Amino acid sequence: MPRPFHLEGAGQRALTPSESVRRGSGRELEMLESLLALGGLVLLRDSVEWEGRSLLKALIKKSAVCGEQVHILGCEVSEEEFREGFDSSINSRLVYHDLFRDPLNWSKTAEALPGGPLGALRAMCRRTNPGPVTIALDSLSWLLLHLPCTTLCQTLHALSHQDSRPGDSSPVEQVHVLGLLHEELHGPGPVGALSSLAQTEVTLSGTMGQASAHILYRRPQQRPTHQTQWFSILPDFSLDLQGGPRLESQPHPDPHTPPVDPTTHLTFNLHLSKKEKEAKDSLTLPFQFSSEKQQALLCPGPGQATSHIFYEPDAYDDLDQEDPDDDLDV
Repeated sequence: MPRPFHLEGAGQRALTPSESVRRGSGRELEMLESLLALGGLVLLRDSVEWEGRSLLKALIKKSAVCGEQVHILGCEVSEEEFREGFDSSINSRLVYHDLFRDPLNWSKTAEALPGGPLGALRAMCRRTNPGPVTIALDSLSWLLLHLPCTTLCQTLHALSHQDSRPGDSSPVEQVHVLGLLHEELHGPGPVGALSSLAQTEVTLSGTMGQASAHILYRRPQQRPTHQTQWFSILPDFSLDLQGGPRLESQPHPDPHTPPVDPTTHLTFNLHLSKKEKEAKDSLTLPFQFSSEKQQALLCPGPGQATSHIFYEPDAYDDLDQEDPDDDLDV
């Protein structure tokens, strides 16, 4: 898809990022704003078929344009590759913490982050600068491979609740934590634990060449709500919302066409002929009372005993009058 551009000529100037965002479609801005509205952890769950780093960078751009401080903990790609696609005004607002170059500080240089990934996360928790802030973690899957799941969940909880820490004289404003998770790399336990921490959860999928975001919002003291958005991401990391794939049109049935009998091509017959119905009705079922027994039970005669034993011989009964007990093993 070609990169959007603006013509420059006499009396015209290039648009700044904030101006281009304000001139963008309101629906695209509403989607990005809704993902960041609740604060806390925004969990982006991608897969091999549908990558989520582009949406992560779109949210980072939205936060930077709004004037927020943006801290990025980069683990999977280099800083140069991550900054690619952002213009200079956006890159100037990004603070990149590089864990990709030397994650375990083997080189013993000053460029490596002290304390490794856990130390970098704890340093973000001790941030004292006021104002709204966005922290992007690229990615949670890399951190899960190097940290225990419980430790990572506790740190994420501390990160996303910096605006409500008790005893803080100058609490910061709302904190957004953007976490990218490659859910196919993990079992249901870690995925479920991270999902329970998220205020907003985005599961990326798609069909027929279009990407979709299944969004779950968890608002305090409200029932979770679901939403599905179809979109594509432009090279400048702005969104292009779409209407979803079109279903193939099916012809409408002709009202003058007779209905098709679904039993016409079966290998067995569901219908009975007249002769078969008569045979069915004349069949005597097992343990069915005979007419004599029914009359005796329903209309007992005068002086007749109130109980009788009726025995109807079976076709397979074989009674020997000379030895009636020949069936007994004596």
